[in-house]
Amino acid sequence: MVRSIRVVTTIMDNLVTKNRGKDLIPGLDAFLFKRAACGASHTMAVNEWGQLFSWGSNADGQLGLNLNNFDERTPRMVKTLGASVVVQIACGLKHTLALTNNGELYAWGCNKEGQLGIGGESVKELKPKLVTSLASVPMSYIACGGYHSIAVSKSGAVFSWGRNIYGQLGLNDTRGRGLPSQLRTLRNIKVRYVSCGEDFSIFLTMDGGVFSCGAGMYGQLGHGNNNSDILPRQVMELMGSTVTQVSCGRRHTLAFVPSRGRVYAWGLGGAGQLGARVSRSVSTPQVVLGPWVSPNGAAMVQPDISATPHSVDCVVRHVFTGGDHCFATVTHRKDNIQPDDCRILPPSTQVLTVTEEQLGACQRVPKDASVDHDLLTYLETVFSSQACLNASFLLDDDAHYGCSSKHHGVDLDKATKLFTTIADLDNNTIKELIFTCLTESLLPTLMPSPPDVESLRVYLVLPLYHGFDDPKLCNSLHNPFSKAVSQLKPEALKVISLWWSQAPKDYFERLVRSYKSVVSHFLQQPKVAENKTVVWDATLQLALDFLRLLNKLNHTTADGLRVPYTSFHLPELSECIDVRTDYVKWLTEKHPYAYHKIFFCNYPFLFDAQAKTMLLETDQAIQMRSAMNEAATRAITQMLFTPFPAGNISAYVTLNVSRENLVNDTLRELSQYNSSDLKKPLKVKFHGEEAEDAGGVKKEFFMLLLREILDPKYGMFKQYEETRTIWFSEDSLEDEVMYFLIGLLCGLVIYNFIIIDLPFPLALYKKLLQEPVGLADVKDMSPVLAKSLQDVLDYNEPDLEEVFCLHFEVTREVFGEQRIYELITNGSNVPVTLENKQEFVDLYVDYLLNKSVDSHFQAFYQGFHKVCGGRVLELFHSHELMAVIVGNENYDWDELEKNAVYKNGYTKNDPTIEMFWKVFHELSLEEKKKFLLFLTGSDRIPIQGMKAIKITIQPMSDDRFLPVAHTCFDLLDLPRYQTRERLRYKLLQAIQQTQGFSLV
Repeated sequence: MVRSIRVVTTIMDNLVTKNRGKDLIPGLDAFLFKRAACGASHTMAVNEWGQLFSWGSNADGQLGLNLNNFDERTPRMVKTLGASVVVQIACGLKHTLALTNNGELYAWGCNKEGQLGIGGESVKELKPKLVTSLASVPMSYIACGGYHSIAVSKSGAVFSWGRNIYGQLGLNDTRGRGLPSQLRTLRNIKVRYVSCGEDFSIFLTMDGGVFSCGAGMYGQLGHGNNNSDILPRQVMELMGSTVTQVSCGRRHTLAFVPSRGRVYAWGLGGAGQLGARVSRSVSTPQVVLGPWVSPNGAAMVQPDISATPHSVDCVVRHVFTGGDHCFATVTHRKDNIQPDDCRILPPSTQVLTVTEEQLGACQRVPKDASVDHDLLTYLETVFSSQACLNASFLLDDDAHYGCSSKHHGVDLDKATKLFTTIADLDNNTIKELIFTCLTESLLPTLMPSPPDVESLRVYLVLPLYHGFDDPKLCNSLHNPFSKAVSQLKPEALKVISLWWSQAPKDYFERLVRSYKSVVSHFLQQPKVAENKTVVWDATLQLALDFLRLLNKLNHTTADGLRVPYTSFHLPELSECIDVRTDYVKWLTEKHPYAYHKIFFCNYPFLFDAQAKTMLLETDQAIQMRSAMNEAATRAITQMLFTPFPAGNISAYVTLNVSRENLVNDTLRELSQYNSSDLKKPLKVKFHGEEAEDAGGVKKEFFMLLLREILDPKYGMFKQYEETRTIWFSEDSLEDEVMYFLIGLLCGLVIYNFIIIDLPFPLALYKKLLQEPVGLADVKDMSPVLAKSLQDVLDYNEPDLEEVFCLHFEVTREVFGEQRIYELITNGSNVPVTLENKQEFVDLYVDYLLNKSVDSHFQAFYQGFHKVCGGRVLELFHSHELMAVIVGNENYDWDELEKNAVYKNGYTKNDPTIEMFWKVFHELSLEEKKKFLLFLTGSDRIPIQGMKAIKITIQPMSDDRFLPVAHTCFDLLDLPRYQTRERLRYKLLQAIQQTQGFSLV
């Protein structure tokens, strides 16, 4: 609170204007002073260099001189802040606040009411003490009341502390605070400026609104009564006017409205401090009758000589209040000088930020040239301070206000541009200084529990620094950054996670790429290459855990994956380490997630398709070996202890089936085996066919069997015509055993590495892996239905109920009749409204994908996990599990030719081979897919891509024969055809024959 602004003004006049015949204060005549403030009996002043001087009473240490003397009559520098640049100063009755250009807030003096914001351990502080709880929040304005303090952040967060017996802190109670507390109710109204009386507070917003709280016994709050308010409340009498200045005396308030040229006053008026020509108090804003207004209170447009002997043609420049008095500075109207606006804070009073102008100056410094000291000081200040970085790169105007988990207020394009400028600087001294400031000064100050969401912006902008692209700097940059993230309190981490997940795709990919490079850096170490194993390292552990967090965020966005899951793959992983050994150790380790142990299977998102296939093969080999050993043990036991054995115990699961009665035969055959038997290698024998199953027969068996069972004509599944996908039928009369069988068969497909085009949507694989399903999964089945539900969500007009006419029910046709299923109790009578539309869509999707098919899916799930139960599935994402079963259609026909192998006389340059590939590449896509089906038993390719198919071509002597495919081995017998036309004709004939097996 400014106790006597006239004293301060006299000081400033004396310091700045030397030609008025007034005596200068001894000891200050050598300085030019920019700002000053007064308490009850002490004075503070800041010179042009940001140095702070104080004099007056020091009974409570309010001068900050670290002295116990009662007063100081000669101005002295506050040496504790001698190395700091003070940009703002504020005084209470017996305490002082100072804000420095690096965002540090200091307090000293009396602390009996907690007004210093440092806790209640001491009743006074003799020298400036850092308010640590606000250390990373960029402050834009500070103010002091009699015994309380208020600070406003760059984006409008308001903090208060100290005495609160009248509610002057605005915290909805009368309990004092020894530490800063945020006024949540003011978070989104864009507070820009604060003025404090002895026991009340006034807040000015960006749009010129005035709010007040605290003591109101003299009407100083302006609410039309003499009540105190414990929550900030808008001064209604000033609504509709844009107030640009407010100023509080001890128990009265002034406000200036430039559009009217009026000054308003309210509160205690016994000393005439309200300027109403009468000594009385008022509780609503009243016009101050100064020379800038006519006798009736209207703003003067032309001079009115008859109004008052002191009337002049003037306009208000600035208003000030003292304890029980006020004054205003004015200018001549003809000077056309605009009044001051408290909402416009001079740059010289603000914390430093990273600016394009200063980085431009850095760009102009040659590579080996010396750097200006002021520029180095600027760089050291901004890049060592969290507050400075948190105040930088903000959205223009006031768009950065209201910082929250959904709105960080950072202009990421601007931040990216400026960090790119830093990366391109030529001068090594500047680049090294920035690196040193970030790594040695800023990163160590990151704290687990930041005071406000605004202080989290550093986690958003810092990864844009180009050093994060260099994995060799992992110990200096990546390690401390990811460690700080890992130590954040859950609430803070949740905010950061939302910001990262909602950031542009290229930003998110940059984060992933940065930490993947750290892992790759460790994989390329000589010790790893030598032993194919990675020894535990804290930096590697933190990098892997950070990537796991990013991967989790990638899967929690409402509109699907933020970036493709392949963005996390490390293709070199399976080359640098023995993933099979890693998997076996992971399986057998009692505590696989224990710290100080690194198993890459704990980070399966790093494995590409090739690595995951290797792990699946490893798991299959382990389980098959176990099943075969168990079978052998049972056979020996039976032979030794059973005189009359019941039958042979085979090391294989052998299915003898006929093409004519395929489903029933399969059911009969599978019923002979228990769960452990199904882990054995599978062989299929078709009645009346010669071929021994080395893989090709199984492929056709599964294709024919599942095509038959899944046919919608049986009613077990319904087909969505839009997408040709199938889903469980809610009203199937089929026994659950059939669903169990289908699940079991799908498990066998994976377990035996058979690719088959099952028409299930991704939702099935999500449910198998217990991943959540939602509206996006409905779109995979029925885009029309999904759009209809999305239209309901997107419609925000009040007539939603009339437009859509929906209730909490699902209506569908069952065997020719309409049936209604209520989504909630009495749902048919509950309309869908703006308030409950999200609940309706969620329940509708849940009914469609979960509740309505639960019994059928559970049977399918049990059958599937009877074969595929095990931890190996923990390593797969639903997209990958789907690709293992159905393959994909990412055809690369050139890759097929590139990987081809030739034997028994054929070579790459053989005329017949050259002719074959020319004919092949001329085929249509459908014909090529038929060839693939002819060759491998499937027209789709494995999860690893076309490189997983290695066709082997060998010659046949008699060109009267068609080409012959050995699907078990991807082997093609190709006769030496003499002409291109004959080869094409024979090949097209051959690829039509894709069913049945015989020995060749």
